[in-house]
Amino acid sequence: MKTTTFINTVLVCTILLQITSCNKNNKIISNSSNPYNSKTDSIINLMTIEEKIGQLNLPSSGDITTGQAQSSDIAKKIEEGKVGGLFNIKSVEKIREVQKIAVEKSRLKIPLLFGMDVIHGYRTTFPIPLGLSCSWDMEMIEKTARMAAIEASADGLNWTFSPMVDISRDPRWGRVSEGSGEDPYLGSEIAKAMVKGYQGDDLKANNTLMACVKHFALYGASEAGRDYNTVDMSKIRMYNEYLPPYKAAIDAGVGTVMAAFNEIDGVPSTGNKWLLTDLLRDDWKFNGFVVTDYTGINEMVEHGMGDLQTVSALALNAGTDMDMVGEGFLTTIQKSIDEGKISIEQLNAAVKRILIAKYELGLFDNPYKYCDQNRAKTEIYTKENRDFARKVAAESMVLLKNNNNILPLKKSGTIALIGPLADTPENMAGTWSVATKQSESISFLDGIKTVVGDKASILYARGSHLDYDKEFEKIATMHGKALKKESRTNEELKAEALKIAAKADVIVAALGESAEMSGECSSRTNIDIPQVQKDLLNALLKTGKPVVLVLFTGRPLVLVEENNSVPAILNAWFSGSEAGLAISDVLFGTVNPSGKITATFPRSVGQIPIYYSYKNTGRPLDNTEGKFVKFLSNYIDERNEPLFPFGYGLSYTSFKYDNIKLSSDKLSENQSITASVDVTNTGNYDGKEIVQLYIRDLVGSVTRPVKELKGFQKIELKKGETKKVTFTITIEDLKFYNSNLSFEAEPGDFEVFIGTNSSENLKSTFKLL
Repeated sequence: MKTTTFINTVLVCTILLQITSCNKNNKIISNSSNPYNSKTDSIINLMTIEEKIGQLNLPSSGDITTGQAQSSDIAKKIEEGKVGGLFNIKSVEKIREVQKIAVEKSRLKIPLLFGMDVIHGYRTTFPIPLGLSCSWDMEMIEKTARMAAIEASADGLNWTFSPMVDISRDPRWGRVSEGSGEDPYLGSEIAKAMVKGYQGDDLKANNTLMACVKHFALYGASEAGRDYNTVDMSKIRMYNEYLPPYKAAIDAGVGTVMAAFNEIDGVPSTGNKWLLTDLLRDDWKFNGFVVTDYTGINEMVEHGMGDLQTVSALALNAGTDMDMVGEGFLTTIQKSIDEGKISIEQLNAAVKRILIAKYELGLFDNPYKYCDQNRAKTEIYTKENRDFARKVAAESMVLLKNNNNILPLKKSGTIALIGPLADTPENMAGTWSVATKQSESISFLDGIKTVVGDKASILYARGSHLDYDKEFEKIATMHGKALKKESRTNEELKAEALKIAAKADVIVAALGESAEMSGECSSRTNIDIPQVQKDLLNALLKTGKPVVLVLFTGRPLVLVEENNSVPAILNAWFSGSEAGLAISDVLFGTVNPSGKITATFPRSVGQIPIYYSYKNTGRPLDNTEGKFVKFLSNYIDERNEPLFPFGYGLSYTSFKYDNIKLSSDKLSENQSITASVDVTNTGNYDGKEIVQLYIRDLVGSVTRPVKELKGFQKIELKKGETKKVTFTITIEDLKFYNSNLSFEAEPGDFEVFIGTNSSENLKSTFKLL
């Protein structure tokens, strides 16, 4: 008998035998539109309260290892029906072993979910999400999620805690590396692409993953850029600037939502009924289930919301369905039901949503559908996947500066590669690369040697430690990201580097952050390159040799000194499995860089938060070329504008924008107008350009931003070629949430900007009638 037939037969028999003795309190909140409604109702009718609570429990895999699952502590809980899913477990062998306990030894044979943080690829790793967003290529971004889903599902997983769509305008916050930057429009487009890539067209296929949009909500706006900190903002800002990417993921059909750590209006997200029920379910019509972040329920105790029983009841009543790790649900819900603090209806609703997800994944039909050994051997970390990762990495890099066209380099002469990040494969994948075999990633040194071959001589020196502070370096290289051991002093390392530099025609400096200097709990107050590396860079510049800075970073950095002194700067982010090869492809011109930054780079940490779509004050500072003007909104010790604005990025070629036109200077409600511009490649290389459309609402019932991104196109132009790029503008592009939180467009005058970034563009105007 097939396993699937066995399981379904057992369920049917169990229903027939036990239906008369089911819990008298099994009232079920039904969603009649769901095809699995009656099936889940039948199962819920059979469940004891303890088994229902078990479905809400999501522990970490803990002590489970292959061959020992039967004797593990978690296995006993699974057999007793006290576990709904596991995370941080991977491999077909382990997952099959654990799933077998659930579907063959537990009373009701309910399969488990298996989740993991598959954030920017699985074993084949793509650039960190912030870097990936700089490609502005939705088709490519979707394909990275599709490829990650194929690899992760081949290793037994069926659920990913991604995409992370938190808008962030504070680069001090380490988790800016995991998101798509500062803009709600671009963030929404990426959210949709990621959900579609993970979930595909059919969740029952064995190569898709159920996605989980996070962190709901507003997590990227934590005060002082400090992780897990308080968030406090107006509803109008929430709706216009921070909520859109979550809503886009919901509209794209994301299966699950993860609650954020932060509070909203004084109530932590995990226990916030307005957020999880009124907004998410009632207004946005989300029908999937909500999972906490790691111990999110327990942490509400420290927020001051009550003891574990109180906060667990608060979370369930608010709309949280599954408890990650904390076991507050497992240990307190029965008591809360007995005391009337939680209703059976609320418990059943949460269980139902989780069971429906398992049906939608096809786990009741075949709980072992993700446990194909052949897939595990043939679909993970393939040459095809790695080749694609190399392409994606190159497309995501941003050329920040290129004086006198020092780049691309020639594959000739002697090239000195110097810096603590030049030969560290463990740091190339970046933060949240939990399934990556870090040592397999291609270091910059190995990549440049491979790409150059015997056409040029590559000399290497480490040059310095990561930081002067050895204790800080330990913190910054956690989770297997340590640099190679080095007993020499910084002075000795720098002396070696200068000897190497003296022999070279050009110096490439590999500097910046280590992978774990950004990411979760990696907030920084100083977002400069570490001083020891600055000192090394200055020494290299004094040689008089041309210097190219290849920057490794998980956030926007303050680079005023480097921008003033270094001829060329290439931001490589953390580029993933094939980082070294991809960086070299760009350095030597095999790939012409086309990335554009999606988070503003400040001139000073004192400007933070900084973003392009700010609102004017009553005393705005007009273009004064950085000069201070008393009684206007400016600093006495710094310019207002950023170092690099949102949407900025150079190419080895150059582009000219000309002839902006609107098809009409008036727009009616049921009509549209087209905006067009001619873009010409005026340089010496074929290249790609990201053409950006911004709109400004000049007069509103509430104050409006100076401009907002409303469209973009990535085009490819041969040298000397001109293309007309057109955008369609409708009334939907002009709508915003007003003080009543009504989503409306208001008649009046609008400005249209089309250009190469948020600061450099051509302008036209129209009127909404």
